[in-house]
Amino acid sequence: MGLTNDVPSTVSSQKKTVAVIMMGGPTKGTRFRPLSFNLAKPLFPLAGQPMVHHPILACKKIPDLAQVYLIGFYEEKEFSLYISALSNDLKVPVRYLREDKPHGSAGGLYNFQDLLMEDDPTDIVVLNCDVCCSFPLTAMLEAHRKHGGIGTLLVKKVSKEVASEFGELVADTKTGELLHYAEKPETFVSDFINCGVYVFTPEIFNAIKNVSSSKHEISSLRRMSSFEALHTATNSRAMQADFVRLDQDILTPLAGKKKLYTFETNDFWEQIKTPGMSLRCSSLYLAQYRVTMPELLASGDGNRSPTIIGDVFIHRSAKVHPTAKLGPNVSVSANARVGPGARLIGCIILDDVEIKENAVVMHSIVGWKSTLGKWARVQGGGDYNAKLGITILGEDVAVEDEVVVVNCIVLPHKTLNISVQDEIIL
Repeated sequence: MGLTNDVPSTVSSQKKTVAVIMMGGPTKGTRFRPLSFNLAKPLFPLAGQPMVHHPILACKKIPDLAQVYLIGFYEEKEFSLYISALSNDLKVPVRYLREDKPHGSAGGLYNFQDLLMEDDPTDIVVLNCDVCCSFPLTAMLEAHRKHGGIGTLLVKKVSKEVASEFGELVADTKTGELLHYAEKPETFVSDFINCGVYVFTPEIFNAIKNVSSSKHEISSLRRMSSFEALHTATNSRAMQADFVRLDQDILTPLAGKKKLYTFETNDFWEQIKTPGMSLRCSSLYLAQYRVTMPELLASGDGNRSPTIIGDVFIHRSAKVHPTAKLGPNVSVSANARVGPGARLIGCIILDDVEIKENAVVMHSIVGWKSTLGKWARVQGGGDYNAKLGITILGEDVAVEDEVVVVNCIVLPHKTLNISVQDEIIL
């Protein structure tokens, strides 16, 4: 299935690259509620860093990276604080480009073609914000330049049972050329899937333009009944000339034409569609810190600092009692307070949360400014894919002393004074 990410990286330093991270917008991500009510999904913290920060850090490692662009249709003010903080930390400029409406993953690129080409890049790295992986971008770039196609996509072998949830593909086992691509096919095509990470040459803009032009011609030539016109306008963007998708509109028709190639990863990969998956991906990034940024992980033996088991992130402003026990796979955000004897396992604790003495949190996300009383217990079953597989407390939820909450989703500003299980608390 083409080259793997074990190849040493020696990308030429004479070629400029720009990176684009596609972020979507507030009309999507409804599956991420209640966590997306008061925070744009790309800013939700995984392993103590905003979701979008992980791909940005990966892009920063690309030699001669000219610029990182974030494309989405969130309000600009939602990202202004984050981007200004970034500019102090990173040497690479990061810029947010707001779409006036959804244009699709390829249409969004085409919409900002002039800006993306300002630095005259030879290559454009494109990735989806809701992807969690090790982002082997430098090795991908090297492979991409060797085979000389217009695009390279990151692929991974998965079980046949889950393959149909993604774009399935067939590639030449020797050259890595993409031979066939089908987005979420009804019948099994392949156990190799598209990971939503790409490298393109600027020629991709011609391919998008051709699709957009052909859509425009079809819509002009075809006379629709008033019912069809209403149905198309209200229910489908697919026929709009400026709405172009990378998968169905670009990858599928270009497959088998010696233009697109694959790059296989054997490392971790997940898609972050739900709060359950964000908990799973937080644990994957925590494990990656051990290799890439061990200084971000907490340590402690229960004497002057809390007992730490496995991979744990604690924000420097959080206060954790020395008798508390945390881990594995725990992330504690800014200004959180964890009391004496508290036990935290497999959870994300967001800003300004207070966990009182001897409370327990397992396989759960505890929302901003929430409070857990003494001996309270908040836990999930740990099934990241099930709707009620973890417990989620929205913002400002109070769980009173000795109350037990199991496999529940609790919307913001609720007070729980009796124990609940397997419920959505509206």
